[in-house]
Formats: sequence, structure tokens, C-alpha cells
Amino acid sequence: MPRVAPLSGFPEWLPAGRVVEQHVIDVMTSTFALFGYAGIETRAVEPVESLLSKGETSKEIYLLRRLQAEAAEADAGESQLGLHFDLTVPFARYVAENSGRLTFPFKRFQVQKVWRGERPQDGRFREFVQADIDVVAPDELPAHFEIEVPVVMATAFERLRELGVPQARVSVNNRRVSQGFYEGLGIEDVDGTLRVIDKLDKIGAGGVLAALQAEVGASEEQARACLALAEITATDASVADQVLALGVRTPLLEQGLDELVGLVEGAAALVPGVVVADLKIARGLDYYTGSVYETTLLGHENLGSICSGGRYDSLVDDGSTTYPGVGMSVGISRLVSRLLRDELVRPTRPVPTAVLVAVVDEDTRDRSNAIARRLRARGIATEVAPVAAKFGKQIRYADRRDIPFVWFPGAGAGDDGEPGDGEVKDIRSGDQVAAEADTWQPPADDLRPRVVPAGEPR
Repeated sequence: MPRVAPLSGFPEWLPAGRVVEQHVIDVMTSTFALFGYAGIETRAVEPVESLLSKGETSKEIYLLRRLQAEAAEADAGESQLGLHFDLTVPFARYVAENSGRLTFPFKRFQVQKVWRGERPQDGRFREFVQADIDVVAPDELPAHFEIEVPVVMATAFERLRELGVPQARVSVNNRRVSQGFYEGLGIEDVDGTLRVIDKLDKIGAGGVLAALQAEVGASEEQARACLALAEITATDASVADQVLALGVRTPLLEQGLDELVGLVEGAAALVPGVVVADLKIARGLDYYTGSVYETTLLGHENLGSICSGGRYDSLVDDGSTTYPGVGMSVGISRLVSRLLRDELVRPTRPVPTAVLVAVVDEDTRDRSNAIARRLRARGIATEVAPVAAKFGKQIRYADRRDIPFVWFPGAGAGDDGEPGDGEVKDIRSGDQVAAEADTWQPPADDLRPRVVPAGEPR
């Protein structure tokens, strides 16, 4: 078979990397559950017209030609189908279809792969795992959920810090602040201005000034005022004073400032020092209407936002009722790629196995299998040596796989539970003790793989 070249943008982790990814997912989902979010899963495909209506462009969507061809044969009016590029649009459709069977406010989490047609680069993939949380309610969503959602994410990242993950910072803004400010300046293309401001970190202040004038039609004075707004940051209510000092006032701007101050102060009481008002945060998607969020890792800002989201008021509609909501999405693959690339964390072992049961000779393999079966019955991940080689070779096999314990069967081992199961050796320390498969227990830290800071000794 010829050598297969890897496909750019489709990450495949080695077993150690997969342990890290799964642990990050476990921390995230267990945190979501602590706050009452229920897990769901949605289909991978959506009608392209639905995907395009939410602010994406056709070049970012992977079309499914075979499904489309089959649909065309069955019904010429069938919608064209594409792989979902995020989990928010499928969630909106899910709520609309199941609104009569859901209890509101509906709080959900979702961890699935998504597909996006963009140029692969550091931390950006064509196929990747996302973890989302959202809250929706009919007609009106209480403002406190706009505080809860970033607090949930901040809590999850704080739990990851115990593993060596860098501290996260959640930057927040309110679209009403930006929109009210732009309208007060006399700018007509508010959505275009938001999209340009959203590129500030990528193209810099000079690029934003030029783009606002060339693409939005703003005057130089208007463009500089927009840039001045985008440069405001604060961790408390002083953000409102800084905005109003720019000399623009509109009812929408003041409403947005009240909401933004409430968010910053509410979050500060729950997760001090994590949530920061940053008025350059715009979020380019059209459906956001209120609070918007972006999360970066301190010291790794060049990775970009690893977690983002916001408030939306009209994304979910079942034909009779509108369900405003708020949510955030974590780019699991993006986060894991940085953890692995910079060796910030590591698993204690890449395999689940805690014990390798040695085989004396092939005639007595059944005795080794019996011990393994009894250990597994008690929740201890166990393998049986693949070959009845000399014990030294079997120990080296365990060492190569980072299996911490090797069990040497005794003459009396078997299904009858009689004493004489043998001895178990910790191959790291060299300690070896007599043991019985029905009572021996490895230390809690060795029972299954853990993820620890990279500098922690094995």
C-alpha cells in the first residue's frame, strides 16, 4: 500500500492526545451538568438555506452531493443539504421542532464534530469538536442567564487550570452598545461596521480605519470614533463612563451599557477577575443581538478565541413563538491542539490498562485469563500478556505501554477463588507483594489514566 499523506485540517490524535481530549470534554460536560444543562445530540446535516441564513457564506459549507442526488430523485423540491458548521443553528432547529415536548427555560449542552470550509492553520481545522451550552425560553429570556453562561464556561476553565491549562479570560461586550453608538454617529451599515471591528486583532487599527471608510462608507471622523469605542476595556462599571465620554448618546446605547455593566458586575461576584468588558468584541454572525463573548488563554492570545457566543433573540422560532437564547461554544480541538503542541499537559499513561497479567506458558493462559476476568469484574482495566515470553520481556512490554502493574500468577490461580493468585509488581518502584484478584486494589491515582501538568513527575 502506498504511503498515505495526512489531510490538512482533519486532526487525528495519538492515544495520549486522545486521553487529553477526552479529559477536557469530561471536565467541560461535568461542569455543564453541575449547572443543570442536559445533554443532547443533533444530526450532522442541515438544509443549506438554513445554514446560509445565519451569516455564513457558501464557501464555508461542505455540501453532501450523494444525499442531494438521492433527494433530487425523490423530490425535486427537496432542500440542498450540507454539514453543519456549528451547533447553534442545529440547536435552533431542534428547539423549534420539539418545543411542545421541552420544558423551559431549556438548558442544553452538546459535544459533536462540526465541519467548516476554511484554510487550515494553527488551531483552525476543517473538522473539529465543539462543546456548546445554550439557554432558551419562550418570548422572554431573563437577563441573569447572560451572566450565567459565561460564568459556567469560566468555571469549566478554572477546573482545567488544575491540570496545567493556562488561565482563561472571557471578554464581553453588548451588541446594543456598538449598534447604538454607530447609529448615533450616523453610520447606516451597522452590520458591516460590526464585521470590520471584529477583525481588529487580525488587521490592526490602521486596517480597521481603512476598511471602515472603504467598505462601510464611514468618514474618517466616524471611523476614528468607532476605533476609540473598540479600544475601551474595564472590569467594572467604569466601562459606561468611558463610553459616554466619547460624546455619543442614544437610547439603545444606554440600554446596552446598563446590560453590559450588569453582566460585568454580576460575573465579578461569581468568578472574580475572569470576565472583562472589551468593546472590540463584536462577533461577526448576524443573529447576535445582546451580550457577546470571546475567550482567550492568557499567554496564548495568538491562538485566538477558543470559546465564544452571545445573546440571540430571533434565531429560534417555531412559527407561533420566538425563543430568545444565549449560549457559548468551546473549540475543543483548538484548545487540545495547543495543549499538545506546547506540551502543557500530559496523560499519566496513554492506555486505560492498569494491570498486565503475565502468562507463565501457553498451557496455563487460562489461569491468567481467569485472574484478568476477576479484576475486570471489579472495574480494574486489565490485559493479559500477548506472548508467554520470559517475565523480563513481559515487564518491558508493560513498561513500553506505561502499564504500571504486572501480575504474576501463582500455582493456585483459577476460577475457584482459592488463595494463591500470585504476586503483583509495581514496575516503577519495583515493589512486589502477594495479592488476590478479589481484594487487591491499585492506588486511586493509578486506577485509570489522568491528565496532569507536563512538569509533574510520573
